[in-house]
Amino acid sequence: MSRFSLHTLFTFLLLGHLLPAQIKKTEPAVTRVLFVFDASNSMKAKHGSLTRIQGAKDLFYQFIDSLSRKPNMQFALRMYGNTVKYPPGDCKDSKLVVPFGKGNAALIKSKVAEAQPTGITPIEHSLTESANDFPDAKAVNMIILITDGIEECGGDPCAARQKLMEKGIVFKPFIIGIGLSPEQIKTFECVGEYYDFDNANTLTDINAIISKQKLNKTSSQVNLLDTKSLPTESNVNMTFYNTATGRYMYNYIHTMNRLNNPDTLYLDDFPTYKVVAHTIPPVESKDVKLTPGKHTIIPIDAPQGFIELKRPQGVYNFNERIKTIVRKGSSDMKTLNVQQMNTVEKYITGSYDLEILTLPRTYINGVKVEQSQTKTVELPNAGMLTVKALENGDGCILKDTKKLEWVCNLSSATSQVYYLQPGNYRIEWRSRSLKGSIYTIEKKFSVRSDMETKVELYK
Repeated sequence: MSRFSLHTLFTFLLLGHLLPAQIKKTEPAVTRVLFVFDASNSMKAKHGSLTRIQGAKDLFYQFIDSLSRKPNMQFALRMYGNTVKYPPGDCKDSKLVVPFGKGNAALIKSKVAEAQPTGITPIEHSLTESANDFPDAKAVNMIILITDGIEECGGDPCAARQKLMEKGIVFKPFIIGIGLSPEQIKTFECVGEYYDFDNANTLTDINAIISKQKLNKTSSQVNLLDTKSLPTESNVNMTFYNTATGRYMYNYIHTMNRLNNPDTLYLDDFPTYKVVAHTIPPVESKDVKLTPGKHTIIPIDAPQGFIELKRPQGVYNFNERIKTIVRKGSSDMKTLNVQQMNTVEKYITGSYDLEILTLPRTYINGVKVEQSQTKTVELPNAGMLTVKALENGDGCILKDTKKLEWVCNLSSATSQVYYLQPGNYRIEWRSRSLKGSIYTIEKKFSVRSDMETKVELYK
């Protein structure tokens, strides 16, 4: 009989950490392996002449014996589905049986030997809890999950993987099975790559990968390129998306390290990523696949300059109220940003149209942003218009240029105040008590920066 004659699924999650341990060259790195062992009720089922549990135990013994021969290895054992009988089972039935320690392989083997299939299969819960079983992130941390079943508690192993990464654990998954249907294999697509468990080289291949993982961390850096294709841009939020699922995996603020190079990131090397740099407007990478055990550079064209909106401090002290809508060209009405007056904002190089929310609106088109340069847009201060009437009425303010341009409607109040940009204007107004258009009053006036203009509608 083949030593792997077991209808079962073996998922190996190899865990790394975000920051490599600070160790002396003479001290080999410690590698921690947490075995997560399935002792649920379904492991009683027969496959050939063995039960699934016995086949799983036999394979487990081979793994721990093989790994024990490697230097600086530490082991721990978590078991699930072995305490609460099914039915009904308990979806929290997962426990750290043997914590990490030196020379405990024999103890772990004895605990596995005692295991009797009993309960249910809470895979997501067990994987999520396993993150707490590691004392720190100063070693190469790995998980080997041995299970015969699919999640039975409504959990999602893919979600568990995300939770582990959110705790700073980067892991590389492998799925190894025999006789699995295409549907069963597809269930674990988001967890890792599939290996044929009947292949006699599988055990050797996984051991080799574990050894390689100990020596070589998968790393990457994002190069935000300027117009000369140099990685000088920085201090931008970046989102890493899994292109297969569309879910975001990481969010980082881009930074430079002490050598003024883009900072090194340690990411899960299983997914294919799309990286979005949240510049204005955002830019993104092409699909990126990291090379396991190597350093991958992710280039993104992100040349940037600045727009400064400037307005002198006016006597009426209302500068903070003015906002500017920034768009990418007159043909694209999408709002890229709303920038406050008297601020400086960074933009991708190119041409922009500004709509400044003054009275009346101020439109400045074709504002050109160049690499590392600041384009200053200066706006004159407004003047104050005071409008008074003896009774309520209706009317509007018009900008008096070659043609009359509507600015705003007047309210019905007898005393009103408006802040207008410098220029020539006129008011059209009629008292509500006078029921005829011929009673419309027209008042022409001019507005100057930082000066008050009064218009009385009863003279």
